[in-house]
Amino acid sequence: MNVKSIKRAIAHAIADVVARPTDEIARMLEYPPNPALGDLALPCFPFAREMRKNPVQIAEELAERVRQVDGVESALAEKGFLNIRLARSQFAERVVGQAIASVHDLFSEERGRGRTAVIDYSSPNIAKPFGVGHLRSTIIGHALKRMMREDGWRVEGVNHLGDWGTQFGKVIAAYLKWGSEEEVRKDPVKELFRLYVRFHQEAESSPELEDEGRLWFKKLEEGDPEATRLWRWFIDESLRAFKQVYDLLGVEFEHYIGESFYNDKMDAIVQELREKGLLVEDQGAEVVDLSAYGMPPCIIVKSDGTSIYATRDLAAADYRHHAFGADTLLYVVGAEQKLHFEQVFKVLELMGRDYAKNCVHVQFGLMKFNGQRLSTRRGHVVYLEDVLQKAIEEARAIIDEKNPGLENKDAIARQVGVGAVIFNDLKTYRVHEVDFRYEDVLNFDGETGPYVQYTHARASSVLRKAEADAAAKWAPDYEPDDAEWALIFLLAQANESLERAVDTYDPSVIARYALQMCHAFNRFYHDHPILQADEPARTSRLALTRAVREALAKSLYLLGIEAPEEM
Repeated sequence: MNVKSIKRAIAHAIADVVARPTDEIARMLEYPPNPALGDLALPCFPFAREMRKNPVQIAEELAERVRQVDGVESALAEKGFLNIRLARSQFAERVVGQAIASVHDLFSEERGRGRTAVIDYSSPNIAKPFGVGHLRSTIIGHALKRMMREDGWRVEGVNHLGDWGTQFGKVIAAYLKWGSEEEVRKDPVKELFRLYVRFHQEAESSPELEDEGRLWFKKLEEGDPEATRLWRWFIDESLRAFKQVYDLLGVEFEHYIGESFYNDKMDAIVQELREKGLLVEDQGAEVVDLSAYGMPPCIIVKSDGTSIYATRDLAAADYRHHAFGADTLLYVVGAEQKLHFEQVFKVLELMGRDYAKNCVHVQFGLMKFNGQRLSTRRGHVVYLEDVLQKAIEEARAIIDEKNPGLENKDAIARQVGVGAVIFNDLKTYRVHEVDFRYEDVLNFDGETGPYVQYTHARASSVLRKAEADAAAKWAPDYEPDDAEWALIFLLAQANESLERAVDTYDPSVIARYALQMCHAFNRFYHDHPILQADEPARTSRLALTRAVREALAKSLYLLGIEAPEEM
């Protein structure tokens, strides 16, 4: 039972009268800005032309039909609107019961069953810092994967590692000149990045270093044993360091596939483009002319005969479609790559790939740190692991102050600190910029991760105190008051929130839903006795508390955040 099912039932009851499809009518049903007007409202103005009647008359005509719908208590025509009130006690029993029996069913109708998506997310560069700027792609992609799976999809997560290119020649040259195996093993990413930065600093006064870097990359391309050994070692050491951060975040991937994996798969793409007459020469390079689509040419083969990112992404798309059976490909990459993906998707379409219509660039806005833009060009970087560790330390300090007797303080500090960092990002509409500030992120009272986790812990505490009564069910004869109804009605909107989040590829929908749930529960908690209430209020309120706890835990899970039982 959810609001969506009630909307469908109402729409079905009046579809033949207004001569509109059921789905269209269901989408027209609104939530009135003033709850006193009702739970749902149907504007009747759009029907006036076809029915050749006044909207006021139409609302009155439809009211009688809507009153017959199971779960509807009243339907009143008012100024061209049909205001609908649901049967609270009956609806509460069904919604709360479903949340307790299967919170998955509360959220999901498994629309994606039978479909497969591949999500490309995180994708750091080997031998370069895993900076706080990588956070957005990593956690947006991880949340999308969980949300789509909840919606019934089969989803494969791919970490498209940057493990190829001239920068590796530079790192190899720098390591052989100034590096040591001991230092690299001690802190691989920071040490390799230090060498990379030093290479560029030294090259300013010794330009011949650039030639040395190119030479080492040429050796790598030709399979030189020493270049290959160092390259593979850099990858192994970098991945080991990256996985420590992923473990801290609770992020996992089904596949780690570097750019180099596609080295032997690009020639077939280039050859097919030639055979289909899609390649033209432009200043020595081979490109696909996209001027007819308002885009600059997509370079496939550079003037020196080497491939480029687009070539690799075309090969990767084909591989993901065939190897994983994916009919949908998502790329969680910053908004600055918008043109690149528009070009790649258009080339796939021109090549006749049916799946091209289901390729989506899930773009996101810039991340700032204390109001400042970040850059790795000259070593100006904030390491993500350092940010997470500081958040954990600050969370531990807050716990020591607020709840010094708490058991498992270190584990809970990790859950709260990491959760705070993730929620701070995901609560923001993904195309907007995010500004990371510790004082905002770890606030227990604002619209933060700790606030949501604390509300979940509060509900858990009530249920622990209730002990055997925690298995309570909503009493059939108990009529919820306005505060209780606000919570129940929010629970019934879980499915709409999940589907909107999946359809817009935006985890902020779930984060905002969780915050709404917390606000409503905390108002209810402060104004209503639960354990000390008389029956049937006590039993019903315990059941409602459990339903809210399940919904909050599921919301946090979908965002990739843990839900502590105590804080």
